[in-house]
Amino acid sequence: MLKLALIFLAACITVNSQCFDKDDAKEASPDARRNLYKGQMHFTLDLFNSINKAIPDDNIFFSPFSVYHALLLGYIAAGGQTEQGLKQALKIDNSLDKVSLLTAYRVDKRSRAMNNNSDSYEFTNANKMFVDSGLDVRQCVRDLLLDELEALNFHDSPGEARDYINSWVERVTKHNIKDLIPIDGVGQSTKLVLANAAYFKGVWASKFPAERTKKQVFFVSETNQTLVPFMRQKGIFHYMVNDDLGAQILELPYKGNDISMYILLPPYSMKEGLSNIIAKLTPDRLAAVVNEDYMGREVVVEIPKFTIEKTLPLRPILETLGVGDLFNATSDFSTLTDDRGILFDDAIHKAKIQVDEEGTVAAAATAIFGFRSSRPAEPSVFIANFPFVYVLYERPTKSILFMGVYRNPKK
Repeated sequence: MLKLALIFLAACITVNSQCFDKDDAKEASPDARRNLYKGQMHFTLDLFNSINKAIPDDNIFFSPFSVYHALLLGYIAAGGQTEQGLKQALKIDNSLDKVSLLTAYRVDKRSRAMNNNSDSYEFTNANKMFVDSGLDVRQCVRDLLLDELEALNFHDSPGEARDYINSWVERVTKHNIKDLIPIDGVGQSTKLVLANAAYFKGVWASKFPAERTKKQVFFVSETNQTLVPFMRQKGIFHYMVNDDLGAQILELPYKGNDISMYILLPPYSMKEGLSNIIAKLTPDRLAAVVNEDYMGREVVVEIPKFTIEKTLPLRPILETLGVGDLFNATSDFSTLTDDRGILFDDAIHKAKIQVDEEGTVAAAATAIFGFRSSRPAEPSVFIANFPFVYVLYERPTKSILFMGVYRNPKK
């Protein structure tokens, strides 16, 4: 199971009939959706690298999808230098103006709602822009963000507003992400909270027999080993050795085949194998992996059974990506309102993943306040008994929904 929550917290910054363009109702470019996904992938890998540098020796689990969508709301509301900084960090193509971006966002939202087949898998993604009821929000923004915009009384009842947002996150993530915003996270001066919550539940296309799960050694390092439960099965899977990334790669599809977990396992003999994979993971190399037209083969698969829950302080990580203006007194949200002085105090991201014999549940929420020696003797054996990178990839949209690094079962 995968669950996630993200939040951005902001304290308080004229429009006429139009918000973004001479014609807010114009049709989006046919390439808008493709360009949105492309920018999202570049941002995803930049974010992954920044997180890995911040916590290089710990387990990692997060939803770049959640962080990106929360920041998209901020980009739509922003103006001036804040808008330009977010545009650059989010890798938004110059051809993709805000009207086209909003249209692509809505098409994607409708498509997900139509394709979310509960018999195969469940993926829910929700965005909210919680504004203080006293903030004078432009009417055109209210019209364009009807589903995302919600007013709360931060100035009189900050505690109730916090509880409401946390309850919303908990509801979307099926009770997996709780108390996202801390007690002192919002106050009477809070004017804006950008929030995203995401939930995924997928059943393996080929389940692991529970009776075959047994404890065996996981090599945290050459000198540190621990016993963990390993799931085991033999079946037909996509398996390859990718010399560009220096990794053995296994695809474990979920029922429905739209979403798969990819495990990128370095050669054990290569001490810096994990770091090399992370450094070499580019959009083009990832695309080559997920688009590889290789035949399925019989593979003996052994992977750990695990649950990881992580809280990331996002502000310092986002500042390294060039969106520090969100947290400065000079921040500009003039598209949203004529009121001046809105700036974000912090950004929080929580994510949780549970991988077992049946499949995977994950949730997250964001708030903005050539090697050889380690290849198996038989190419048909894939044993993930040392640190690896894993990615939950959605094929129709070419998006990474969740990703992580499994380094230490005890952390």
